[in-house]
Amino acid sequence: MGQKILVAFDDSENAMRAVDYIASSFSKEHEITLYSIIPDTAAICDMNSPSLIPYFQERQASFCAIEDQKKELVEEALQKAKGHLVSAGFDENNITVKVQTKNKGVVRDIVNEANTGYDTIVVGRKGHSGVKEFILGNVSQKILQLARDMSVIVVD
Repeated sequence: MGQKILVAFDDSENAMRAVDYIASSFSKEHEITLYSIIPDTAAICDMNSPSLIPYFQERQASFCAIEDQKKELVEEALQKAKGHLVSAGFDENNITVKVQTKNKGVVRDIVNEANTGYDTIVVGRKGHSGVKEFILGNVSQKILQLARDMSVIVVD
């Protein structure tokens, strides 16, 4: 059996490029987990407190509908990515799709998952300008800083 590879995945082009990279560069016996973090909007959508600002109360249903659509897009993208890996020759039984609600933060959640027995994290690089990236940082940079005792591949 090959290595366990964690792919930090969202519905972006960058994430799909990371999947393309795996499909073309890795041997087919690896175990691949497509891992996506989604925001915990259920608590906000179920909230019915008088302390909510009126603006949010008026738009709460619209906000929650958009978040539901985003989750559906991520699920569709995950299935597309899995299909791409299967088409590239990976065994469907060696590909796991895992979606988790954000707990400690996207980067910490990815690194915590990686620490459960993965050998490598693969992540797409976000396309910020140099200045914006310097000021704000990004997920791939933060994963590089936090991940220990494993390889991190950032796909451009």
